[in-house]
Amino acid sequence: MRSDVEIAQEAVLESIEVIADRAGIQSGELEPYGRSKAKVSLGIFARLRDLPDGKLVLVTAITPTPAGEGKTTTTIGLGQAFGQMGKKAIIALREPSLGPCFGVKGGATGGGYAQVVPMEDINLHFTGDIHAVGVAHNLAADLLDNSLYFDNPLDIDIHRIVWPRVMDLNDRFLRHIIVGLGGKAHGIPRETSFDITVASEVMACLCLSEDLTALKERLGRIIVAYSRQGEPVTLADIQAVGSMTVLLKDAIKPNLVQTLEHTPAFIHGGPFANIAHGCSSITATRLGLKLADYLITEAGFGADLGAEKFMNLKCRLLGRGPDAVVIVASARALKMHGGRPRTACGEEDLEALARGISNLAKHVENMQQFGVPCVVALNRFPTDTDAEIDLIRERCQEMGTRFALSTVWADGGAGGVELAGEVIAACETPARFQYLYDTERPVKDKIEVIATRVYGAERVIYTAAAEKALEDIERLGYSHLPICVAKTQYSLSDNPHLLGRPEGFTVTVRDIRLSAGAGFIVPLMGNILTMPGLSRRPAAFDIDIDHTGKIYGLF
Repeated sequence: MRSDVEIAQEAVLESIEVIADRAGIQSGELEPYGRSKAKVSLGIFARLRDLPDGKLVLVTAITPTPAGEGKTTTTIGLGQAFGQMGKKAIIALREPSLGPCFGVKGGATGGGYAQVVPMEDINLHFTGDIHAVGVAHNLAADLLDNSLYFDNPLDIDIHRIVWPRVMDLNDRFLRHIIVGLGGKAHGIPRETSFDITVASEVMACLCLSEDLTALKERLGRIIVAYSRQGEPVTLADIQAVGSMTVLLKDAIKPNLVQTLEHTPAFIHGGPFANIAHGCSSITATRLGLKLADYLITEAGFGADLGAEKFMNLKCRLLGRGPDAVVIVASARALKMHGGRPRTACGEEDLEALARGISNLAKHVENMQQFGVPCVVALNRFPTDTDAEIDLIRERCQEMGTRFALSTVWADGGAGGVELAGEVIAACETPARFQYLYDTERPVKDKIEVIATRVYGAERVIYTAAAEKALEDIERLGYSHLPICVAKTQYSLSDNPHLLGRPEGFTVTVRDIRLSAGAGFIVPLMGNILTMPGLSRRPAAFDIDIDHTGKIYGLF
């Protein structure tokens, strides 16, 4: 069986100019980065402004497991299926971070015959957007320390600097560090940390900004420290905004690539969904809606994370909700949620499957709360039995949601035609989209809505640190912002070991951070890390390149 990278390397790609023409992008709006990838000038919106939007399809999933669900693969395969049916579709995905690529998860460009290409470029340095975010973020950290070093004119409290440095790799050894050692000439010693680049608020601002003007406004609001009087110190205060925006001037432009079947795809922005909002850029989404009949995008991890944030955060900026939601599941993953060991998930077990379907049911309920039609996409594996598929189909009928099998990994777009038909039908069903909360409600009320209605928690408790942070947020006038919870992706709860559909549990808000530039409040639930670490055997061990430049082992 050929690996994903081998399939991608054997693909015959069309030139990016041909893909752009198919998408409706004119030559003067395209900025090629070689033959197979390009950026799209934001000036295109002036031409497209008055065109009607296409249908917006959001792809999400059940709570992820090591057994595999296939959300990105399904998203790409669905776009290819629309093409096979003669529909004009465009895909919008996030850009992969190097951390997972060299860590455990591997690449994030789909799999089998449902991939975006050039797979190696997209998974590695691509067009340099994540690097630009990292450099811009670290420039701000440098300017902040420089202000502190030269007489501290902003009266910054050295113990209340909240701006770490970032790097786009998994490195647990940088989570807690001391900088400024070596004497007066080398800085002022203080404790700080590193986050992974995709956790940077700069990345969130980039993904939520429509143009450079909006980006500068968001960057200027970012709080990097507090004065000794407790007042916020922003990027505007340390005079970092202009130079940072210069570094991001190209990164804000959406990246255009193609699938194995030459469906246009925008790969732009990469915020994680367990520590950020988990959606590709608003520019890519809006551009795809103007150019295509169907814009198919995904949100990170399970529907309790990425999809909830897509609805309650991103849709407020879009001014609309999706026309349909696809929830990806696999029988293997559902059996694992039902207590079946990962090593035995390929064996038929209807009892474990029935228990695990409760996780799927919760995610369906969550999406139905937003008033959007749902389709369950069962990513079929060769070990799935007819009895297992029939059981899942029956339960979906009881939930009142559409159901379709997907074999896009093995069959490409042809394996997603059934799913595409159900999505088209769902898009024609009138949606009654609604947010789960009014942003003007008290912060604790908004957190409770998400915790109880989306996660299924019985109650929410707060540590003393979280209570103090909340007092500061209210004092500074930011309590009207929406909520972006940081928690584990492996459970509906804040405990990664609680699989399935846990009930009667309590979630603990251990701290609350303010992302004033991005425009949301971030409650931290459980032991969530903003800098991942490598496993005992990271994926980096298997990645190599030969004398011809051919890459091996990249997923």
